[in-house]
Amino acid sequence: MGLVEAFERAALALPHEEEFRDVEIVAHRARRSGRTTALTLIVDRPDGVDLRLCERVASRLNAMLESEPDAYTLEVESPGLDRPLLRPADYERFRDRAVRVVTTLPVAGAKTHRGTLRGVRANAIILQQPTGEFPIPLAMVKTAKLEYDPRADLQREKRERKNQR
Repeated sequence: MGLVEAFERAALALPHEEEFRDVEIVAHRARRSGRTTALTLIVDRPDGVDLRLCERVASRLNAMLESEPDAYTLEVESPGLDRPLLRPADYERFRDRAVRVVTTLPVAGAKTHRGTLRGVRANAIILQQPTGEFPIPLAMVKTAKLEYDPRADLQREKRERKNQR
């Protein structure tokens, strides 16, 4: 088994370990970079990702890959504020959040669509736009990402604090 296969296996096994049960593997990739292989792992968790988590994940992956003879670099990172939405479950998890969806072909005359995510129905992502609900077939989604709006975050925090009282 090669380095890339060992990395993929280790990355997918990580959430099954007790210490990393709440960690979601958003994406993993490996690419050749000169004489080494650059390994990247993007992780998320409900409470968010901090530097300490990235360090713990990197340490665990390095331990799992120490028997590999090939040289590599490893980056463990958070998905960022503009987190990519990659699986149908992501569209439900991030319901009511602002998103930007780019399609492979024009839908209603455009390839880029913005709106509030309303989830998935049948095989389509539903965006709420000023003109109403706008379905986009999942098969036509090239990329979908959260759009960060600091005002919405502040309003959401304010609502949550009010509900906790």
